Amino acid sequence: MDIRLAQTSDLEAINTIYNQAVLARYCTADLDSISMREREIWFQTHSEENYPVFVGEESGEVVAWFSFSAWRSGRRALVQTAEVSYYIHDQHFRKGYASQLMSFALTKAPELGFKNLFAILLEPNIASIKLLEKFGFELWGRLVDVAEIDGEVCSQRIYGRQV
Repeated sequence: MDIRLAQTSDLEAINTIYNQAVLARYCTADLDSISMREREIWFQTHSEENYPVFVGEESGEVVAWFSFSAWRSGRRALVQTAEVSYYIHDQHFRKGYASQLMSFALTKAPELGFKNLFAILLEPNIASIKLLEKFGFELWGRLVDVAEIDGEVCSQRIYGRQV
């Protein structure tokens, strides 16, 4: 898989992949699909210099994506900390793409001035927990029973690590 900076032309693929995660449940706290307009607004909050979005391509097809996002945007004491998010097209699970994205993120983070990375995920998302732990992320916190998905309550976990 080749990893490159995302372009506006990638937003449809990025949104398709994200909305697959919404439908799968427990991969995101969103319960409703994200519109293209919402995705465009989201993309505008990510810049190449500060909080870039990357896509993974296989044979010219976007099969995965990754982003760095601001934590408590505007609070200068936190500019060295970024949230990481990653999503894989559901037809491309178990190909090692998530590991490739995370490895890339850990290499790229210092170049962007990040010293801390964290991910917030729903507790039933065991695949993401295993991936984060594989890359040295540790449980930094747990928000007990804060999410309700289809009538079931679950907790969120915050995993983080220094880079």
